[in-house]
Amino acid sequence: MTAVRPERVARAPRARRSVSGPALPYLNRELSWLDFNARVLHEAKDDRNPLLERVKFLAIFASNLDEFFQVRVAGLRQQAAASAVRSSPDGRTAEEQLAAIRPRVQALVEEQGTLFARIRAKLAEADVGIVDYGTVPEHHARLRERFIEEVFPVLTPLAVDPGHPFPYISTLSLSIAVGLRDPETGERRFARVKVPPVLPRLMEIDPTTFVPLDQVIANNLDILFTGLEIVEAHLFRVTRNADLAIEEDEADDLLMAIEEELRRRRFGEAVRLEVERSMPASTRRLLLNGIGLTEDDAYDISGMLDLTGLWQIADLDLPDLQRPPWTPVTPPRLMPPDEDEPVDVFAAIRAGDILVHHPYESFAASTEQFIAQAAADPDVLTIKQTLYRTSGDSPIVRDLIRAAERGKQVVVLVEIKARFDEEQNIVWARKLERAGAHVVYGLVGLKTHSKTSLVVRREGSLLRRYVHIGTGNYNPKTARLYVDIGLLTCRPEIGADVTDLFNVLTGLSKQRTFRRLLVAPHGMRARVIEMIDREIGHAAAGRPARIVLKINAIVDPACIEALYRASSAGVDIELIVRGICSLQPGVPGVSDRIHVRSIVGEFLEHSRIWGFSNDGSAEWYIGSADLMERNLDRRIEAAVPVEDIEARARIGEVIATMLADDRRSWHLGADAVWRRTEDLNGAEGTIDTFAAMKERTLIYSAAISQPHRPGLGSGSLDPRA
Repeated sequence: MTAVRPERVARAPRARRSVSGPALPYLNRELSWLDFNARVLHEAKDDRNPLLERVKFLAIFASNLDEFFQVRVAGLRQQAAASAVRSSPDGRTAEEQLAAIRPRVQALVEEQGTLFARIRAKLAEADVGIVDYGTVPEHHARLRERFIEEVFPVLTPLAVDPGHPFPYISTLSLSIAVGLRDPETGERRFARVKVPPVLPRLMEIDPTTFVPLDQVIANNLDILFTGLEIVEAHLFRVTRNADLAIEEDEADDLLMAIEEELRRRRFGEAVRLEVERSMPASTRRLLLNGIGLTEDDAYDISGMLDLTGLWQIADLDLPDLQRPPWTPVTPPRLMPPDEDEPVDVFAAIRAGDILVHHPYESFAASTEQFIAQAAADPDVLTIKQTLYRTSGDSPIVRDLIRAAERGKQVVVLVEIKARFDEEQNIVWARKLERAGAHVVYGLVGLKTHSKTSLVVRREGSLLRRYVHIGTGNYNPKTARLYVDIGLLTCRPEIGADVTDLFNVLTGLSKQRTFRRLLVAPHGMRARVIEMIDREIGHAAAGRPARIVLKINAIVDPACIEALYRASSAGVDIELIVRGICSLQPGVPGVSDRIHVRSIVGEFLEHSRIWGFSNDGSAEWYIGSADLMERNLDRRIEAAVPVEDIEARARIGEVIATMLADDRRSWHLGADAVWRRTEDLNGAEGTIDTFAAMKERTLIYSAAISQPHRPGLGSGSLDPRA
């Protein structure tokens, strides 16, 4: 394999320019996020991926873009409307950012349309059809019958005229703009027909052939508009601001305040109009005027509008068009002694910390089993847990309810401000309260984003604390799709720290310092910068100095400045950033020892891992926080040191595997452009992080009985170790 870059060797730092102040390079976070979504779209383009996997990435790209407009673009529009003078760290005003976003989105949407056409043709070759209504005349009679039976009863056409004002268009709903003419008077009319979201986006003709529901409606509008001539029918979609605006310190009941804001979310300000490319300019102007937008907010779509509907295709049971399913393995230390005897999770944790790596290792057999055993164990007195996002059928919440019903003290911090999960979290909060659990909704002004569980168990005359701290949510569905890491431990200092953290969350404790945990917003940034400065000290003394950060996003100016200082001082820095990266690597004298890569592929890389070489005494942390101002200043976050030898070795191997990846990885250049490692190497890659981690998980599982786990590495930050 051709190297991406020559191996670096320790060298004395040369004279460097100042790395502080406004002149520091800083990449715009919104444009960086769009670069991330472009990497997602590339997975739909890559024909080495199974066909339905490519369909899935098209749907993910579309869903990501929806949220970007609902939150990020909506926020920028509010700033621009308020004439906010504060610029972003890269020096752009809100108006300038919006102006830069539009052409980038237009290019991505154009590429999305081209890819959809290409993938649609590939699906047809595999006998999976997304067909246009006009191409299947033999099915028209039956489709009209089904329209009358299944669709017509739930349609409500809304006219627009002097007696009927422009109707409210709910966010992300598909609508048909219908142009009508009265044959008696010649008068032109306009109406809007909402495509019912309660029905599947694609109407099935046979098990693998579908026609878009909107086309079925559009071709049977004569039943809706009796006696009128259908002049035109074009699909459109409106996106609205979905961010909640809650004055927590003024809300008497936060739960009720959230519920009220959820009702208002449907009526948020419009921020985007998507229209079929064939829509006439006059109809487009009518829509823009009706929802209060301008041409700069409109996007022409070729092909199918709203590709989130492609999940219906991606979920088809067609193994030949999908990746072979991965069955998560039970962590070796949590394997039952035999089929008839359940594992004792508490005994396994007492024998040593357990690092679990999802989805390679089973969430059900580890984290869920930990809570299930705690709920059933008569010696368990207390269970405390934070819930940021979970599923609608969460086994963990059901176990917490059972524990409360059995008289255990159950304390659950339900973050009802978790964006787009507010409604589900409110449902769980009420069920927990009815079962007798103590439910807390978080701290004023802060979201609780930490992933922590605490179990207090009576063992003889002592009470022992068992802890789970992870990088991902307590959600069994995402645990099968997201790569996350969790630590199960009963180390006394960590147990004491988590106890103190829950006292901050549920009581009036103002504790700001902790023994082993790094906790935001109370000192996490300061400690991270302190460890960066420690590496600078090692480099200054001529000792090897290295930092590895695996994160979802890095935008915090203070942390970026500290990393620039470290690079300038001679510290080698590897950043594995899934999404937004505002740090610009490779700038001479500032960041030329910083290398940034991103890995996008089969699973969503979600874990946060921080590593500092510390002159050979490497320190590893895992946790819930990214290096963003929102995480470090406006959220409760927790990161825990990984101190177990075996766990540290596994962390080191995860990082080494990702740094060796030449199949799924991208590199960020000094010119702020992301490039595929394969393109830089001039050859097709052979090391795929996801395939490699599956293989290594099986090797680790098979080797667990041996005193030294072959292939696990040393836990060093040096991938050569």
